[in-house]
Amino acid sequence: MVICIPVTKDEGLESPVSAHFGSAPFFMMVDSAQGVLRTVANRNQVHAHGGCQPLAAIQGEQVDAIVVGGIGAGALAKIQAAGVEVIWSDRRTVEETLVALNGSQLQRIAPNQTCGHHHGPETHGQGGQGGCLQ
Repeated sequence: MVICIPVTKDEGLESPVSAHFGSAPFFMMVDSAQGVLRTVANRNQVHAHGGCQPLAAIQGEQVDAIVVGGIGAGALAKIQAAGVEVIWSDRRTVEETLVALNGSQLQRIAPNQTCGHHHGPETHGQGGQGGCLQ
């Protein structure tokens, strides 16, 4: 299974998870079957509100699931239409997120749980961590 996790810095397993998919500077790609971890730059990081092109952002990578701290409704719809599962997490690092995911502690995000606005990472969610869900 290939999992995509938006992150604010490229620090391997200690990478901080971004509070919002579309504005994350990087995506940590985790191949759980191969045990491979690699970083992909967000090619769609700068976009107008509602203009996120999530599949372009991950550069056409084949992923089975995206784990987010927050995501807009349009981006969620586009990802789901491509058959990719979107899961919500409030964990702070890639490692904590993977542990929670492997322990079945995370749930799919529903359309009514999306972000309705963009904020910078310093104000989005809980101090840049956590995301839109309350």
